[in-house]
Amino acid sequence: MTLTTHEAHLLDPSDLINFDALLTAEELALRTKVRGFVNEAIKPNIASWYADGVFPLEIVPEMAKLGLLGMHLKGYGCAGGTAVEYGLAGSELEAGDSGLRTFVSVQGSLAMSAIYKHGSEEQKQEWLPKMAAGEAIGCFGLTEPTAGSDPSAMKTFARRDGDDWVINGTKRWIGLANVAQVAVIWAQTEEGIRGFVVPTQTAGYKATVIEPKLSMRASIQCEIELTDVRLPADAVLPNVTGLKGPFSCLNEARYGIIWGAMGAARDSFEDALAYSQQRMQFDKPLAGYQMTQQKLVDMAVEINKGYLLALHIGRMKDAGTLDLHQISVGKLNNCREAIKIAREARTILGGNGITLEYSPLRHANNLESVRTYEGTDEVHTLILGNKLTGVPAFR
Repeated sequence: MTLTTHEAHLLDPSDLINFDALLTAEELALRTKVRGFVNEAIKPNIASWYADGVFPLEIVPEMAKLGLLGMHLKGYGCAGGTAVEYGLAGSELEAGDSGLRTFVSVQGSLAMSAIYKHGSEEQKQEWLPKMAAGEAIGCFGLTEPTAGSDPSAMKTFARRDGDDWVINGTKRWIGLANVAQVAVIWAQTEEGIRGFVVPTQTAGYKATVIEPKLSMRASIQCEIELTDVRLPADAVLPNVTGLKGPFSCLNEARYGIIWGAMGAARDSFEDALAYSQQRMQFDKPLAGYQMTQQKLVDMAVEINKGYLLALHIGRMKDAGTLDLHQISVGKLNNCREAIKIAREARTILGGNGITLEYSPLRHANNLESVRTYEGTDEVHTLILGNKLTGVPAFR
């Protein structure tokens, strides 16, 4: 079914440019399906999940049925979707909540991608079908208490002991680590940084939830302690050595954020727009005041620009022409603009905007984390500065 411009606007009131005309029928159908899931399963419950600091494990099977887990991967029970389809799904999920889009990212873009890109066929067969079906949850252990933006400084070390590997170290801010069945752990070795597939029931693996949090409350982040974790020789990811291994996965996650941040921005805008049309002040709705209209217009224009940027990057990714610095353009811009939009939307809501009845401040709090993880503004600025000048300025 083709929507008229008016009908499309009713669904996406921020769309000033007929963005949907740039999408295929298949992409629109996928977006509609995920949006329906978010409206039915997430939005009615997210305020209580956020307030209680709960990640709803019960929705994982539903996400799997929609093909959202590892959806950009091919084979092994994965949906084999395009980059644009994955982005559209991420945008809809983050319109529900950043924490729930993050689950899909940790599961698919990080843990599953690491095994898919760098694992042995045996590792792929063992884990990917279960993870795609939501029967196993994965996590991705890269960041450490003193090694965030500079993962080369990681202290976690894996040593050989006969045919086995023995890992010791600490990882921090690791999503899903206490509910995962498998962890991809990155560690220093005598031959360079390597990745390891670690069943979380292995002796010496301990995950502790980080709390209390002011952001990403409907999500789980943990600190992992690895104490003499003994693994067989075939636990190592055989097809990569060095930071190019984890970075190849981080770039998948960064790409998803480009779309996801705009979903949070769009949902914030829609809450503010609806409120402004209903809230009466001085005998007319807030929407009738010039200052309110300026806020709404500025937000909508940036949302449109952000989606155009996301789509362009997605089309290049699907075509195989994407340069990695272009992901940094999208991540830097869309996170930066999304948090501005969420904060501005809150101002239209006035005092009511600090309650969980409305989404903007929840989104703004979440976006503080999204803006930080998978590369801070500063890191992406330096990536782009290096591209422009040819001079690396990280140290």
